[in-house]
Amino acid sequence: MPKLEITSQERSALRAAAHPLRPVVLIGERGLTDAVLKEVETHLNAHGLIKVKVAGDDREARIAMLETLCDTLSCANVHHLGKTLIIFRPNGKSVLPEKETEPATRAVRKAAEPHTPKKQLAEGISRTRKSEREKRAASRNENPENAAPRARRALASAASAKPAHGIPRRTGSALSLRAGARRGLGGRSGGNR
Repeated sequence: MPKLEITSQERSALRAAAHPLRPVVLIGERGLTDAVLKEVETHLNAHGLIKVKVAGDDREARIAMLETLCDTLSCANVHHLGKTLIIFRPNGKSVLPEKETEPATRAVRKAAEPHTPKKQLAEGISRTRKSEREKRAASRNENPENAAPRARRALASAASAKPAHGIPRRTGSALSLRAGARRGLGGRSGGNR
């Protein structure tokens, strides 16, 4: 029977799948006998991907056994590491783990799109950035008190350029004003601490 050929990607995936496996067939000092071939055939039919342990220190003999196994049983040589041989022959079951797919019920949205609650999606209502902006603009036009805080401050400062008490406002953030007070540049205490 011809030897089975596999691609390097398949070989790599099969090597990864064989990592947790333990040897199921041990080849002793007598080498490949008919009983050993029958046992390997049985395990290949049952599992598809198996490890075989070979006794003996002769590397060339192990390589010859691997070639004989692959030619006789029409299987693929996945890997030969020390005294362990990994061989593969496809059967009805899948040896490789299936890729996990995302469930079909998971909502898919773009990162730029706002979140739409499940109840609204079930009713067929979808939210977009454009619709959200239009809603905010409409609510601002109806009631000026709902305007953004920055817009309200701009309106208030434009209405009164000078404060009513006649004391000029200091510019800067609260943090920079406090830092100035600590350095003796002004502020509440007026002196160095």
